[in-house]
Order: sequence, then C-alpha cells, then structure tokens
Amino acid sequence: MSPQSPSKLKFDIGHVLFIDIVGYSKLLIAEQSDQIQTLREIVRGTEQFKKAEAEGKLLRLPTGDGGALVFRNTLEAPVLCALEISKALRSHPELKVRMGIHSGPVNEITDLNEQANIAGVGINMAQRVMDCGDAGHILVSKRVADDLEEYPQWRSHLTSLGDCEVKHGTRVSVVNLYTDDAGNPSAPQKFSNESAAVAPANSVPRRDSKFPFIAGAALVLLIVGATIWFLSRQKGGPPSGASTSSSTSIGAPIPEKSIAVLPFENLSDDKSAAYFADGVQDEILTKLASIADLKVISRTSTAKYKSKPEDLKTVSQQLRVATVLEGTVQKAADKVRVNVQLIDARADSHLWAKTYDRDIKDVFAVETEVAQEIADSLKAKLSPAEANTVAAAPTKDTAAYDLFLKGEFEYRLVRSSLRPEGYDQAASWYEQAIARDPGFAIAMAHLVICQLNRHWFVENLTDAQLTEIKEMAEHAITLAPDASDTHVALGLYYYFGYRQYEQALAEFAKALQLQPNNSQALEYAGYVHRRLGQWQQCVAELNKALELDPRNADVAGNLGQTYTLMRQWTEAERVSRHALSIDPHDVIGMRALLITLTNSTGDVAKALQLLKSFPPDEKIITTSIAGGVVSVTGERAYAFVLARDFEGALKVWDGLSTNEFDERARLVARATIRVLSGDMAAAKRDGEKAVDVIEKRVLERPNELISLRQLSWTYLALGRKADALRAAKEISRLLPPERDALLGVACLGGLAEIEAHTGATADAVAILQRLLSMPAGETVSIARLKIDPVWDPIRNDPGFQQLLTRKELVGPNK
Repeated sequence: MSPQSPSKLKFDIGHVLFIDIVGYSKLLIAEQSDQIQTLREIVRGTEQFKKAEAEGKLLRLPTGDGGALVFRNTLEAPVLCALEISKALRSHPELKVRMGIHSGPVNEITDLNEQANIAGVGINMAQRVMDCGDAGHILVSKRVADDLEEYPQWRSHLTSLGDCEVKHGTRVSVVNLYTDDAGNPSAPQKFSNESAAVAPANSVPRRDSKFPFIAGAALVLLIVGATIWFLSRQKGGPPSGASTSSSTSIGAPIPEKSIAVLPFENLSDDKSAAYFADGVQDEILTKLASIADLKVISRTSTAKYKSKPEDLKTVSQQLRVATVLEGTVQKAADKVRVNVQLIDARADSHLWAKTYDRDIKDVFAVETEVAQEIADSLKAKLSPAEANTVAAAPTKDTAAYDLFLKGEFEYRLVRSSLRPEGYDQAASWYEQAIARDPGFAIAMAHLVICQLNRHWFVENLTDAQLTEIKEMAEHAITLAPDASDTHVALGLYYYFGYRQYEQALAEFAKALQLQPNNSQALEYAGYVHRRLGQWQQCVAELNKALELDPRNADVAGNLGQTYTLMRQWTEAERVSRHALSIDPHDVIGMRALLITLTNSTGDVAKALQLLKSFPPDEKIITTSIAGGVVSVTGERAYAFVLARDFEGALKVWDGLSTNEFDERARLVARATIRVLSGDMAAAKRDGEKAVDVIEKRVLERPNELISLRQLSWTYLALGRKADALRAAKEISRLLPPERDALLGVACLGGLAEIEAHTGATADAVAILQRLLSMPAGETVSIARLKIDPVWDPIRNDPGFQQLLTRKELVGPNK
C-alpha cells in the first residue's frame, strides 16, 4: 500500500496520554506479561477510559511496554485518567509507571503491516514529554499546562520543570502534575542531573534507539504533514509546547574523570557463579576508588542497573559520571575470561574494549590491569601509594578469595532483609576464608562489619563478643594498615560497639585519606556527627556521600530524617520523597516522610493516606527510634493511634508472630495500644501475656534499650507505675542526649511519656519544654503535642497548655 501524501492527510486534535512501564526490558518474560496485564486492567477500570470509550471518543495504541490513549472529548480527560491510574498504582508498588500528556494533531492511518494505527505530532510529543520523567511522574507539555491553568482547580497542582532534552537534541518544555495522592512531586532525574554532553567527533553510537511507532517513509511524510499543519495553526509561530530558547543544562558539569563500574554479567554455565562476577566488578571498583583524581560511584548505586543498560545517557545523568565500565565474567574450572569495555556514557560510544583469558589464580592481575587501563584512559594521576594500592592483591589464596566473595554476596542480600540467619551465613563464609588464609585482612574487616551490623540492627552482642571483634579489627589493621576497609571496620566498632565517637571519626578519616571515594566512610562520619549534635557537619557529609552514591535510598532517607530532627520540614519532605523515588520500599525514607507529615502540621489524614502506598510487610511495622512509645508500637500502628483509631493500630500487628522477637514485640505493642486507648482492663490482659518474656529478655541483656522500653510500657499496662517509671529512667541514664543527640533526645521524650502516665506531670512538662528548645523534631513538635494521645493524661494541665503557645527551635543549634 502506498503511503498517503501529506496533502490528503486529515488531522484532528487529540488529547494524548502516553503510558510506559519503567524498567520493563529488565523484567523476566513472565513478569512483563503480568505487569502489562495489571496495567491494562487498571487503565480499563478508570472512569475516564470507560466514559470516552462509550462515547466513541477514545483511540488506543499499544506499545509493548505501555500504550497511548487518545481522547477526543476534553483536555481534562487524559489528566483525570492519569490521576486515576496513579492512585490505583499505589496498590501495586511493583509496577513502576510514568505518564506524559500533550494535545496536538493525530491521525488514524494504516501501517506497513496493514494494521490500523495512530500517528502525528500529538503522539510523538506526548511520548517525548513522558520520556523526561521517572517512575510515578505525570508530566504534561507546556501547551497543556497553559490550558489547564485557565482553571483554578489545576493551578496548585502544576510545577514548571523547564526544558528537557530528548532524542535527536530536541528540547521540550515540561510541567510536573501531582496531587497529595497521585503523581510524583520530586523533580525527574533529567532535570536534577541534566548535563551537557558532547560526543567525540569520531564516536559511533553503540545501540539503536527505541523502535519508533511508524517506520519508514510513511512516518516521515506524516510528521512533515503534521508539522506543516500544526505550525499553520500557530500563525507562523512555534508550537506552544516547544522550547524556543537555548537554555543551558541544569546542575554542575559532570567531571571528566568520573566513572561508574556497572554490574558484570555472569556468562558462566554455572549460574550460581554470579557471586564471582560481582566480586570481580567490586574489586575493580575498590581499586579505582583509591585514586583521588577520580570520582568513582559506589557499588550501592551501580547495583541498581543491569550489566548493559539500554540508555547510558540516563545512567550518566543519574550518576553524574562521564564514563561507565561494562563487563562480563565467564568462569570454568581453573580458567576465567573477563571482557570489559569502557564507554563514554554521555555520547554512548566506545572508548576501548579488552578481553582477558587467564588462569583463575591470575584474576587479581586482571583486576589490576583493568583499573590501570581505566586510570590511563581518564588521564588520572596516581601517587606512589595509590599505585601500590591498585597493584595489591587482597590474598594469594584463590580458594580463600572465592569463599570471601560468597560472603560478600550473602552480606549484600541480608542488608535489605536484616534477617539474623543471613548475617550468620555471610559470617560463616568470611570465617572459612580467614581459616584458609589467616592473613586475609580484608576478609577480617568485612567479618567485623557484618557482625557489628547484626549487633546494631538485629541483636546486641555481649561485651565479650565485642572484645573479640575489636581484637580482630585491630589485627586486620596490623596486617593491612593501608587498606581503607580495615579502618572502616575499627571505626564501626567504636561507633556501633560503644558510641566512642571521637575514635570512630579518626578511623573514618583515615579510611577516607586512603580511599577518597569511600562513600561508606563518609556516610558513617555523617551519622557520628549527628549523634554528636553537629548538624551542619552531618548534612554536609551525607550530601557528599550522596554525590558518590546517588542511588542509595538509605542515605537519602537518613538525610531526610536529619532534617526532621532539625524541624526543617520542607527539606525533610523533599529529601524523603527523593529517597522513595529511588526505592519505594526504603524504610528510612518512609519513616522520615511519615514523621514529617504528622509532626509538621499534625495532618493525620494525609499520613494515613500515605501509609496506603507503603508495602504492608515492611519493617516500618516494628522499626523506630528506641526511645519513645512509637518504638514499642511501630510507626505504622502509631499513625492509627494519632488518628485515635486504636482498632486499626491493633490490626497492624495481627498475625505478626513469625519468631520469638516478633511475638514479643506484638504482645507488648498490643498492651501499649490498649493503654493509649484507655482500655486498661484489656491492657492488663495483654501485659500479663508479655511480662515474663520481657523480664527474661531484660535480665539477659540489661542494657538493651528497646527491651527496657517495652518493659516500661508492659509495667504501665499492669498498673505497676513505679516500676514503669524506674525502667524509663534507666533508659535515659544509659543514653542521655549529651551522649547521643539522635536517640538520647528520643529516650528523654520516652521518659516524659511515662511520667505523663504515672502522675509526674511537672517533670514531663519540664522535659517537653527542654526538647522544644533543641533539635528533637522527630520526638516533639507543637503540632504533634496537640494531637498525640500519649499526652492525654496531662492535656488539661496549665503547664502543658502553655507549651502549645510557645515557639519551638527550627534549625540546628550548632
């Protein structure tokens, strides 16, 4: 069939909603099918879809990983449809979708396969607008935004983002559309990270761009015809959605000497050898991170990408790097093949590629050669010490190295689950590696780090166990004094073991001196400065850590948490939402955002609405600061407590009894919620079930803060007020604010809560007055005092009422 000529084409204005599943190509075939089916059902279930289809005013175009809907009724139809879709997606956190909206000319055609299809500038522009967004975004063209702003109900939901460069150098003006319960308020990465990238004159693109909707001459003729028609409608001027300016890129320039080492693909017949490919990638990255003249992105961020991403320019913008290293590893018996290629990510073009076929015992030499070649290509200057570090091998025993890599693989898995058996399995691999090579200092350091994280996040170690850990960390430094990881391990002992902050900071500083790109050392230093109440230093270090680890949601979440403590609510919400845009399951980001909403304005309804978007099985059920009542009930349940929906709070804990810890926590949480509701008879029944196991736990671990906090509320449920107050005072004695500006203030607030329930009203008010004059926004704010049931016993006290009229500290005091 011959294509229609431009003069015979009939174009209509269509209001186009373009929908795309983010990361679709990375999914397994079965996952792709499931997600497409789910998205199809959501879209078809929207009121706007049904209405337009019934009126014969809807055209549909499937695109493989999404689709386009062309509404021919009203401009608001695709906007309302997008909001309906976004709200429905809150119940499907696994489905990451972005949407773009534009109004422009569209035309029904017959494509080269004799199938009905749709084309035109309206379709193309909607896709380009969508391409500027990330998961959760609803972006609209400037043309659509201008029309929507004529209606008052839309003005507050539109935020101009400026110009975005899309394919072939085209720039489009884009506006972000979001409401309290739909869309994504964070700026897309293309706007926060956009940079100018000029391809070398001799560069050759590595990959084909995404297949267009209509191929060949028919598409060219259609676009030409559509453009002529569109421009004529604009009276000779450009389309209102197009940019007429040559705006410069947003953000600081990407450093030329910057690199991200992407995950290496495992090509071995044994698919369980993925741990080995990860290890090769990690060792190359570690060597590069020791070079001060380079900016090297942390593995936590690069792990978010697959081995060969389709869109390296986006990777470059998101990670703020000029180059990336891709690689494959094939391991068979005692042989290994490593293939690597260095790519200019901004231009998506090869710089060099090389294949190494070696004996397995020579894998360390391969890692060194690759790191040296990269340094040479990027013209990085190495000091003699850095050259020695790049050339060094962690061990001479390849079997020990293999065991170590298995430990690394297991440890990375457990960091997201925090399951004790995962830590134990990782520790077992490290111990086997050390048994093979008693001089394997890096394995010792990583064993120390693994055990200390288990101690901090899961279950406290005894003093004797901590002494053994310190001896191992010091021995690792003796064996490898110039290895950054050994100093991180000892610093973590001082921090997690006994809160010896100055010693910890000295070790982290030494680690950074040895490895300037060590984002983990920066991150830990930031957390230590937060414990010391040195807020500005903490914020600076966490921001710097994010530069080296930009896709680490935990770091972003902790930065958001820091802003909540400082009562800088706007920044707290912005950064917390950014953390969740990186990882919608990030518990720290969830907590920070939930606390921000309740403590800044007391808007409990908004907090409960937010909770609906959180996965139901996340640790936010039980995870919290170990200082106050929220640490006993969990953040999720306490949101219902704030709404005085005590039955809803109890339901959060229903069925959560998979192990001894969960069962203990569930029993105490239920008793505490009953106390807050005023149902003391039911509280006593639950308290009687809990008291024996809690007392046994405290007897075994008398300094474990969360167990003491659980004990104090259990005693309160039983009516043993003196015992409850004694336990709460012991917590504050163990960890006062002077020793820990993060948890210490929470413990002090927890004491005030118990005092409020035991008749010590004046003491409770005095503590609250003190907390309002210091960075303690996670624990106390005026808005929270007004609504929190925990203060009901003293709510009518004149001293408490006077607190509600005073000002609270906003910002750091140091």
